[in-house]
Amino acid sequence: MTNEKAPITIKKYANRRLYNTGTSTYVTLEDLAIMVKNGEDFVVYDAKSGDDITRPVLAQIIFEQEGKDGQSLLPITFLRQVIRFYGDSMQMLLPSYLEHSIGNFTDQQQKFRDQMQAAMGSKELPGVQLFGAMEEQARNNMAMFSQAFSMFNPFAAAQAAAKAQGGSSPAANVEDGDLDALKKQMADMQAKIDGLARK
Repeated sequence: MTNEKAPITIKKYANRRLYNTGTSTYVTLEDLAIMVKNGEDFVVYDAKSGDDITRPVLAQIIFEQEGKDGQSLLPITFLRQVIRFYGDSMQMLLPSYLEHSIGNFTDQQQKFRDQMQAAMGSKELPGVQLFGAMEEQARNNMAMFSQAFSMFNPFAAAQAAAKAQGGSSPAANVEDGDLDALKKQMADMQAKIDGLARK
């Protein structure tokens, strides 16, 4: 038996007002942002249709936060790269990669805080130590992405086995062109991630 509480239900009405059914009060996007920061889970439904609109509401909260002076987290390059992935063959992999990356970053945030604090107190430039930590994080994320990607590649195991035996399998030969294209896409993605890590 689990002690996890059910998410709070938020209803969005046609007049764009948001109603928290847990507290029986109207709330704003700012209130929802505070709930997220406090670790309170909620689901947003359209009051008329009953559709789950949690994702667009969370995106709207991010949009509002990004519009505040000194609050922006998402680099313009990153936003452009994300937009390019819509409709791309790699689109299905990106959400899980981003989810794992931010989860990993969240798990490691105390380590980053400690490294920042140590960097501030050392003679070495703070950015140098922090850059090293971020570069390590980017490498870890890319390794995790490569591992996840290999699960979606049905020819990877056959090709690895053929290389181990010094030959090549017919399936691997047929897919060499596709594999090369995917490897190039992954190399491009690695370069982009490395570029993000340096910013």
